[in-house]
Amino acid sequence: MKIAMIGLGRMGGNMARRLMEGGHEIVAFDRDADAVAKIVADGAEGAASLDEARGKLGSPAIWWVMLPAGAITEQTIGTIADAAQPGDIVIDGGNSFYKDDIRRAKALAEKQLHYVDVGTSGGVWGRERGYCMMIGGDNETIAHLDPIFETLAPGTGDIVRTPGRIADKVDQRAEKGYIHAGPAGSGHFVKMIHNGIEYGLMQAYAEGFDILKTKSSEILPEDERFDLNLTDIAEVWRRGSVISSWLLDLTAIALAKDEKLDQFSGHVADSGEGQWTIDAAMEEKVPANVLTASLFARYRSRVEHTYGDKVLSAMRFGFGGHVEMPQ
Repeated sequence: MKIAMIGLGRMGGNMARRLMEGGHEIVAFDRDADAVAKIVADGAEGAASLDEARGKLGSPAIWWVMLPAGAITEQTIGTIADAAQPGDIVIDGGNSFYKDDIRRAKALAEKQLHYVDVGTSGGVWGRERGYCMMIGGDNETIAHLDPIFETLAPGTGDIVRTPGRIADKVDQRAEKGYIHAGPAGSGHFVKMIHNGIEYGLMQAYAEGFDILKTKSSEILPEDERFDLNLTDIAEVWRRGSVISSWLLDLTAIALAKDEKLDQFSGHVADSGEGQWTIDAAMEEKVPANVLTASLFARYRSRVEHTYGDKVLSAMRFGFGGHVEMPQ
């Protein structure tokens, strides 16, 4: 299939390359001409504007927007809507707020355009590992786009089928690493909750390693101090422990490079999904004690930094390439 990839940053560029490796054609556009030139060298077809991109696409045209949530995504989708033709498909694969998706889908439907929201997880490792995707939109459009999603997804790999899942009674997409969650907005809603959980998991690891490190502190009686090897602890927990995970893998990698984590500021950013998750919990009157505390811990990290905050920064750099600096 032929897809216009709008936005060639850490995620968009790698997704475009994975699609090309899977046999799809890419029309690439980015405000950064160098980013376009690099992906053209890898086999994509470049476009200097959204109008030019439309001229290079078939019908229905498929527009995949991979930009930061907010004004730039809103503006870009509006410009695409003006350039698009009836039947075209607009996909937002960033981290947009799900209520914005619901509004956009209605607005684009008035122009006979289809809107799909794709919550995408995989970070800078996605080109190699594949992307976990949570998708919102109408059934017919999702079915049309299925070859794209299947190429981007990790596939079944060597993960054993979950006991109790019967192959002919479940959606095979989930076992390949992507789902059609429901109508427009549902994909980003599921991804939003995914990120809220991610905050909680990361905070648990961060606090645990902070406690381990502080065990050698002079605030404790000398005979109760342990000079623990955090690198080895992270490594042993990766192997057979019930708390093993990819986040722990990333922590172990960072500690193996530098147990003090001096390259990380401990100023932990958030991209919005954590707060949106807590807002949704409040709207639904669902207690979310751990997720709320983990969000507030990120706010606190911008005032005073702990070793645990550096662990958080290390994980964020590991999966997303986020470079955090004090402000």
